[in-house]
Amino acid sequence: QVQLVESGGGSVQAGGSLRLSCAASGRTFGSYAMGWFRQAPGKEREFAAAISRGGGSTYYADSVKGRFTISRDNDKNTVSLQMNSLKLEDTAVYYCAAARASRYAIYISADEYDYWGQGTQVTVSS
Repeated sequence: QVQLVESGGGSVQAGGSLRLSCAASGRTFGSYAMGWFRQAPGKEREFAAAISRGGGSTYYADSVKGRFTISRDNDKNTVSLQMNSLKLEDTAVYYCAAARASRYAIYISADEYDYWGQGTQVTVSS
């Protein structure tokens, strides 16, 4: 069992930056590929970024590529999402998720993930 707790959300003006963090419980954090998803009001949850167990591989949705960076620290059981050049359309609840995975696997489908955090709100205003 893995428990995930996101933090770092808030309100920011367009063009600004935020850094989201996700703290995981348990001693097997390094066994999980991690992902960030987001859900805007009235829309389905969508993939944003993912990272492999060791952090050597990452993948981004086209909508965030070049602006967001996912990273992880397996010693601290954390995964982060650095968000720069934020746009109005980045407004959403952001969720981190964990998936049991092979060493280099990355998943972009929510169905592949086994554990989810409660979400943190990010609001971008003009």
